[in-house]
Formats: sequence, structure tokens, C-alpha cells
Amino acid sequence: MPVLSVCMNPALDREFYINNFSVDKLHRLDPEYSRMSPGGKAINVAIDLASFRIKSIVTGFIGGYVGDIVLSELREISNLITTNFVHIEGETRENIVIIDEVNHTITEINSSGPRIPIEDIEHFLRRYKLIVPSADAVVISGSISQGIPAQIYGDLTKIAKKYGKKVFWETRDNILRESLKIDSPCILRPDFRKEQVIFGRELNSEQDYIDAGKELIRYGVKMAVLSYKIDYDIVVTSDGVWFIRPLVEVDHSHLLGTGDTYMAAMIYKYFETENLIEIAKFGYAAALAKTWYRAKVPPKYEDIEKALTMFKIERVE
Repeated sequence: MPVLSVCMNPALDREFYINNFSVDKLHRLDPEYSRMSPGGKAINVAIDLASFRIKSIVTGFIGGYVGDIVLSELREISNLITTNFVHIEGETRENIVIIDEVNHTITEINSSGPRIPIEDIEHFLRRYKLIVPSADAVVISGSISQGIPAQIYGDLTKIAKKYGKKVFWETRDNILRESLKIDSPCILRPDFRKEQVIFGRELNSEQDYIDAGKELIRYGVKMAVLSYKIDYDIVVTSDGVWFIRPLVEVDHSHLLGTGDTYMAAMIYKYFETENLIEIAKFGYAAALAKTWYRAKVPPKYEDIEKALTMFKIERVE
């Protein structure tokens, strides 16, 4: 059975590779330094899962000319990915990413997405309830479109758990806070790209991140994986706290999509073992291997195996 990948705010991602990028300046771009691909975090996860030969059903909301392009491109990527979107009148968003490999920077310009009317949300919930029983696991990842209640992750998780499904989340604090009042996932990766905040509190020190992870566990999360200032990861379970640190230099200009690769790899590993630390290690290795690729493409399995030797994991509590 497949993984159900819930993308509440799909996008058409446009990647531009511009070295020495700066504002107030004309930049000319050759076609070989630009790329267009389906986006939205849960869609990216489905694409990565396909590289592990895992089937996915991608659902959510899609609409307009841009939405048609996203669907067309997604179907071209892999026959392991099927789609079951609710079609809306609004236009699916576009995101722009500018990657500077000289200064090792990523500049992201993300649209907020269309407003989803209540009748489309109700339509989606009915469809979701029909799809969930046929899935092995559920991943809910990324932002939500305007009009969707912030507690939606919790609502969807509660439904999935009624069918005994394991659920994985990656999202921002405002969604996380409201959704955890309803239900909690098995594994959670907070999305810190915009702000380093959990439960409305800004995270600065290592201890702040550890405390936030422990609070997530108290909400019922089995494992929280928190990226500490990009440099390394802090993994928290009910059994303890671990630091995962790279032993090699990481190119920050190649971080695009690493969080989605991390999530997909953890789901893949979950089908092999329920050992949470082994799941986290494999996810980290996949994300590390992903940084060896310039574009938003999944790493090869042999690169993940190689990356398993390129970090250290240390129990700190």
C-alpha cells in the first residue's frame, strides 16, 4: 500500500542559479541554470519516496493553469506517484528560489497561495476519509492555503489514527500549535525556515531547542527532530536527547529540499524498523547526501549509505 502525502498548498517551483547574486542589478540567466519542478513540501516528499520505490497518493488542493502544469510535471516524474486533488477555482501558487553557489546562499520568494472556500475544504475532508484506509502511512507537510484552519494537521491526524496509520508532520509553529491541541504525529520536524519558534517562543540556545523538543514529546509526539541553526540536528524522544553533527562541510547553497528528503527517508526507514534513532540517522544521512546535488532531486541510495559514515550521533541526555 502507498503513503498518503497531503499537500495543502502545492506550488510550481522555479530554481535560478545566479552566482554573486545581488539586488538592484540585472542578472542574465542561461536556460541550463534554471529549473522548473512541482513543489510544496508534501509533493517533494512523494518525489523522494518514489526514489525509494515507494508508491504515494498525493492529495490536497490544486487549481488553474499553474495547477495543470504541476499535475503534468508530477505525473512525468514517476508512475509510482498518483494524484487525487480537489480542484479549486483559485490559481495554484508559484515559488522562486535563487541559489548562489559562490556565496552559499538561498533566497526564497514564496507565494501565499489561493484562498480555499469552506465547501472545498469539506469536499477535501470527505475525499481524505475515503483515501486514508488504503494508505500504509500519512505524511502531512508544508504550509496551508488561506482559508484552511490552522488545526487541520490535527484533524487529519485524528482521522488517520482511527485507521491505525502512522502520521508524519513537517510544518511551522502556527499550524503546529493549533494542531497539537487535536492530535499528535508519530514523528515531527518543525519547519524553521521562516522563524525559529515553537509554541510562540523564539529558540536561541541549544537548551531552548531541547526544551521545545521535550514539550513536543509531552504532547504525544514519539520523536521530534529539530534543526539547530542549520549546523546540526537535535533529536528528542521519550528516552532521551541526541545530537547529530556532520563530519564534513555542508554547502548551504544546496540545502533546498533537504528537509523533504529527510522526511521521505525517515518514512522509508520506518517500514524497516520502529527504532526511532535508526530512523533519524537514516533521515539525516539522506539529507546530508542531498546536499551533494545542486538541484532539487533525490539522492542516490549509494550516496545515502556513504553519508551514514559522515556524521556522528551523541546522546546528551
